[in-house]
Amino acid sequence: MQEVLMNTYLAYRAKRSFVFANYTWNDNGSLYSEYNGKKIPSQIPYSVMIRGPSVGDPMPAGVDAPRAVSRTYYEKVCAGQKVVIPRGEVLDSLPSPQNLNAQAITDAWLDKLATIDSPCVESKKETDQLYNYLVFGDPRAMLEIWPSFAASPVITHFGWSPLVELAFDNNRELFVTPTRLEPYLSNSPFTTNADRYPMIPGLMVVHLRRGDYKEHCVNLANWGSTYLAFNSFPEMLDKFVPPSSGTPDEKQEFVRPHCYPTIPEIVARISALRKTRAGAGLKKLYIMSNGDRAWLQELKTALNRDARWDMISSSRDMVLNHEQKYVAQAVDMLVGQRAQLFVGNGFSTLSSNIVTMRMANHLPSDSTRFW
Repeated sequence: MQEVLMNTYLAYRAKRSFVFANYTWNDNGSLYSEYNGKKIPSQIPYSVMIRGPSVGDPMPAGVDAPRAVSRTYYEKVCAGQKVVIPRGEVLDSLPSPQNLNAQAITDAWLDKLATIDSPCVESKKETDQLYNYLVFGDPRAMLEIWPSFAASPVITHFGWSPLVELAFDNNRELFVTPTRLEPYLSNSPFTTNADRYPMIPGLMVVHLRRGDYKEHCVNLANWGSTYLAFNSFPEMLDKFVPPSSGTPDEKQEFVRPHCYPTIPEIVARISALRKTRAGAGLKKLYIMSNGDRAWLQELKTALNRDARWDMISSSRDMVLNHEQKYVAQAVDMLVGQRAQLFVGNGFSTLSSNIVTMRMANHLPSDSTRFW
């Protein structure tokens, strides 16, 4: 999602239409792919997950920039007149570390696009992304561009799709206290990101990756990885600096509590954060997780044994229809975005999507924490 938002921002700055495609798991032409022994759609339209400028919704009044268009439309109107630019043609001249600076990358592309008269321009697919995984993984990459990016309509008028919002509404008892008059998103006209998704008092949301993430955490330790770019704002209270020395086992154990904490570590961290200013008055706890039901039940039992909660629920407790099951992670992100206190995984792009929206909507920085 971050790549889509950044590409939309570049198009907005260039006063060109962003071309959006589907969220693609497999582009071999198949309708379905297999993941963990289950069939999943090979492609999903982005509009079933998000709304806003990135998927062709109108720009807000007064913004001098064209709307985004679908790839199908682009391929039709631009047939035979495309200008294809290899990424290296624009970025190879950027010295390190500017080649990992999102502002420098954006400026370089804006300079290049200003020299091209054709309305049909694309980056050559085989030459990497405009903003690649190294950019999104560098803790300094987004610092310079952030004020302009966060204030752009790409973010201020970003929203979650009607399908995602309906799933939130149908499960609101998991997140909202009964005494709070919370308007149903499904019945409310869209205004702005900040107005539509305010903080929900009393709600704590934690993100806990399980399953194959255990192995991934080992790899992160071996690579010397830092927290991701959108998880590394200077205002964040929880910093992470990978160890510069030590055995592989020592480095892995240093990373593990921040990446794959145990149940006792999770309970202790949540207990400590409830005692902070940002944790005052928390009543409901929602656990974003791909963990199995048995592990989540063990965690809930330990949490209830440690302290009183009005309700503890998880991603597994959400009631979703057939369509919503394919956008369940987007529903989780909407919930996390609105938490009074959010605890994310600093290495996770899903967590960093949530952090992006919380920071853009000016939620207190001490209300966004990491393991």
